[in-house]
Amino acid sequence: MPGERTKYAWRTQILAERALVGAAEHAREAAELATAIGPLAGADEVVCAYVPIRGEPGDLRMLDALRVCNATVLLPVTGEPGPLSWARYEGPDSLRKARFGLLEPTTATLPPDTVATATTVLVPALAVDLRGVRLGRGAGYYDRTLGAVGDGTRLIAVVRDNELVDRLPEEPHDRRMGWAVTPGGGLRELGHELPVSPE
Repeated sequence: MPGERTKYAWRTQILAERALVGAAEHAREAAELATAIGPLAGADEVVCAYVPIRGEPGDLRMLDALRVCNATVLLPVTGEPGPLSWARYEGPDSLRKARFGLLEPTTATLPPDTVATATTVLVPALAVDLRGVRLGRGAGYYDRTLGAVGDGTRLIAVVRDNELVDRLPEEPHDRRMGWAVTPGGGLRELGHELPVSPE
């Protein structure tokens, strides 16, 4: 589409906007996300999630809220470029510092195909559009990982309210999300094409 903004332009804008979010606002939004995310999984369900870093919305409270509901929470373990491995989250004391500024569990590392056991995958995103197109940071870890999820798995992008947008650029390898969760709006189903405006 002529004039369409590039992924680079979107990333630059959103990262700049996130850098302006104060600590109090971030904490308030994180609390709202924890409230929305906690009920998303029932007892004995597996949720693949992540630890938010570098201004990403949310914090450890969203993981602890899932554990309160007796869900098994798995977090990514990074390695060489390729699909993510996983490890079980057993509370804040089970985390250690890892590369890229991440926090990863000290529990046993599980293979990448473990993601196929998840009923829900919480996916970090800079933005997501109403069709489900997700904008990541560009490293490609999740693009390589999400191909292994089951057909019935809920893929949920976690974003701030203004990061749920009408339309993002899409590439053939992009895996669409079925849902978004935001602090103000909670869980919202995606997959809706916007009507085309007449010229």
